[in-house]
Amino acid sequence: MRFGANYTPSQHWWHVWLDFDTPGVVDGIRRDFDAIAGLGLDHVRVFASWPVFQPNRGVVRPRAVAQLVELTRLAGAAGLDVSVDALQGHLSSFDFYPSWTVTWHRRNLFTDPAVVEAQARLLRILAEALRGEPNYLGLNLGNEPNNLVAHNPVTAEEVDAWLDRLLAECAAADPAHPATHCAYDAVWYDEEHPFTPAASATKGAMTCVHPWVFSADCARRYGPLSVEVTHLAEYVVELSRAYATDPARMTWVQEFGAPAPHIPAADAPEFAERSLANVLTCAGLWGLTWWCSHDVDRRLVDFPELEYGLGLLRPDNTVKDLGATVAGTIAAARTAPPAVVARTTALVLPEPGRAVAAPGGAFFEAWMRRAAAGERPAVVLASRAADPAYLAARGATAVLDWV
Repeated sequence: MRFGANYTPSQHWWHVWLDFDTPGVVDGIRRDFDAIAGLGLDHVRVFASWPVFQPNRGVVRPRAVAQLVELTRLAGAAGLDVSVDALQGHLSSFDFYPSWTVTWHRRNLFTDPAVVEAQARLLRILAEALRGEPNYLGLNLGNEPNNLVAHNPVTAEEVDAWLDRLLAECAAADPAHPATHCAYDAVWYDEEHPFTPAASATKGAMTCVHPWVFSADCARRYGPLSVEVTHLAEYVVELSRAYATDPARMTWVQEFGAPAPHIPAADAPEFAERSLANVLTCAGLWGLTWWCSHDVDRRLVDFPELEYGLGLLRPDNTVKDLGATVAGTIAAARTAPPAVVARTTALVLPEPGRAVAAPGGAFFEAWMRRAAAGERPAVVLASRAADPAYLAARGATAVLDWV
């Protein structure tokens, strides 16, 4: 089991790529990584800024690639492994588009052949540069690219083709490291969303989930320390497993955090402790990566308010109460790993089933009623509910309708 943090540089956020060579910046990154490692974490997820790395469709900047390798080595010196997100893309409410995809050069990021081939080239170059680093974990295509569909209309079939093309490029360039992709929660909750649960749960080396408590207004609907909120990460892991064709497929809780005011700061430590305890009962977890390492510095304006307080650490690298609780919970989990729960009872999810599975939906609430009663149900799709081999592989001995 891996425990890490999504890295947000304390000094410049991810604008750090623009100032990487400024005196003192590398020392600041080094201090950040030492502080993250001091919490007992073992990896960071880092983010390349697409316009900085590929300012022209035909150019991937060698200096930017070298800086990413240097950052990876700085993390390694602190004892941290590194996962790299390549195409940002979307990050903390901001969308970063290269100039050659907008205004006079507008192209669809998912369907334009020239854009997709340029994306593949960037992924290949990054994979080739990083594959020899001993603390490198692998490439994630980019952070929540499904946030970009509003301005880049795409069908589910086109999303599948885009994912297949880029994941194949990563595998060809570096077959030794896993390549993954991710999506924000609409993938599980929105019936019309073009990024599908099947794509999330079958494409790439593992399923990546981002169980945010603000999605579908979950925390405001039920309360910050409710069963529904403190079991949400566990629920989304189990929901994602229903869509996987391989019962042994691993799941990475790639983003997970305590956003205020949805989770008030005073409740954040208890939320973290209870949520971590619940999700660690799930089988097949690769790891959990907290969002995020550091609070965003207030001198950076126009972030949504919740982004400023998501860190385990303050910008000066002092540890917050939340950070101390997460560190303590992780230390305890390493000393005495929680037992994975045998989920012998499975609730049957109808197909299509995204709307009813969202917070506020009837299936979601049926699952949570059982969780409140002390049960740990699995989730199976209706199309597999009568498949004895599949149910046996999932460990399910009782299959129940949720209504």
